Amino acid sequence: MENSGQTAECRFDLLGMGNAIVDVLAPVAAGFPQDNGMVPGSMTLIDAARAQALYHQVTREKEMGGGSAANTCVVASNMGARVAYLGKVADDAPGRAFAADMQAAGVYFPSSPLQGDASEHSPTARCIILVTPDGQRTMNTYLGACVTFSPADVLADVVRASKVLYMEGYLFDPPEAQEAFRTAARIAHEGGRKVALSLSDRFCVDRHRKAFHDLVRGHVDILFANEDEICALYETDDFEEAARRVSTETHFAVLTRSERGSVIIQDSRRIVIDSVRTQVVDTTGAGDAYAAGFLAGWTSDRTLAECGRLGSVAASEVISHYGARPLMNMRQDMDF
Repeated sequence: MENSGQTAECRFDLLGMGNAIVDVLAPVAAGFPQDNGMVPGSMTLIDAARAQALYHQVTREKEMGGGSAANTCVVASNMGARVAYLGKVADDAPGRAFAADMQAAGVYFPSSPLQGDASEHSPTARCIILVTPDGQRTMNTYLGACVTFSPADVLADVVRASKVLYMEGYLFDPPEAQEAFRTAARIAHEGGRKVALSLSDRFCVDRHRKAFHDLVRGHVDILFANEDEICALYETDDFEEAARRVSTETHFAVLTRSERGSVIIQDSRRIVIDSVRTQVVDTTGAGDAYAAGFLAGWTSDRTLAECGRLGSVAASEVISHYGARPLMNMRQDMDF
């Protein structure tokens, strides 16, 4: 068997761990990000005042639960996987809406919210996603309660009950969250489980390059990254060079390349997966959905080629409309 190789019974196929965020999607003109001092296609951390100003500056198309790993969890659940999620929200209206959203998606969400004064000083996070006519998204994120995630929020019983722990790089900024990564990975490996990491964003990689190298070498079984992220990790503009170098640090990497599909590297094997053509409306969550499809396949003992195909199918569905969550039941895509 070329995938999970696990025999112990698990309650969950996938456990996501990341920033619990409410997404605000706003279509804008092509030059809006540059005109407002943003790098198109990037994710920028902003403060509460900037978040409030930007929120009222744009026309809001949709507001929904979000966050990279949370999106992966919702898509994987939609595809029939058994899924749990750990992330920090506040005891406020957006936090309760986020929890209800996850429950409605079939995702177990046992994390305790911030209470009292802590909740008032660190409200639930939100990400204002500006979508230009070409479908590119530029994200402005106020982290709020997310930055309080710590090792105490790593629920060991849930980690041990999950086939794969999937962690998002966006969560890695605060030192306490970095320690939570290592704690969760240690618990997973002690229980014979697998650990996956998404690099999330090239600017995130730039902030934490050395720490990510250490994670990939010592704590991660499956690495997910897009072309920009993996090139940023190895400080090269050559994808082939980055792909060669990642194979020396981890035996299993899944690299997405937008319309050029994806590349799966496992030890000496290399499998190229075609993308699934669709009308691109909003690329928000494309990588999250790909990881969901891939892991839904991998935890159900599919071949790597089948896992890649499921990832491409999931990504194509998500980018065909606004928002990072599927609009249709995708369980039928698992039946081939």
